[in-house]
Amino acid sequence: MYAVVEIAGEQFAVTPNQTLTVPLLKSNVGDSVEFNNILLASNSGDVRVGTPYIKGTIKATVNEHGKGDKVLVFHKKRRKGYQKLNGHRQHFTRITINEIKI
Repeated sequence: MYAVVEIAGEQFAVTPNQTLTVPLLKSNVGDSVEFNNILLASNSGDVRVGTPYIKGTIKATVNEHGKGDKVLVFHKKRRKGYQKLNGHRQHFTRITINEIKI
């Protein structure tokens, strides 16, 4: 069984016991979270597509919060002596999918 679910504005294909890295969620480590925005579900060949969503829930556990790798952004204007270097690290949450109920 697998499903395509919308988590924090992004779409993820999930299966039970899978670990995902998703954008930062407002929950504590060890909490259980539920996602109701299921876009597509498949159970042994029976594919259901939502319009826009399917009724059901996906339960997951929050494993950790962290920051991703640094992304460097370099700006330069040629022949003007202007250059600037900025860095950015995106926050993330790592979750484990426990159960898919459809």
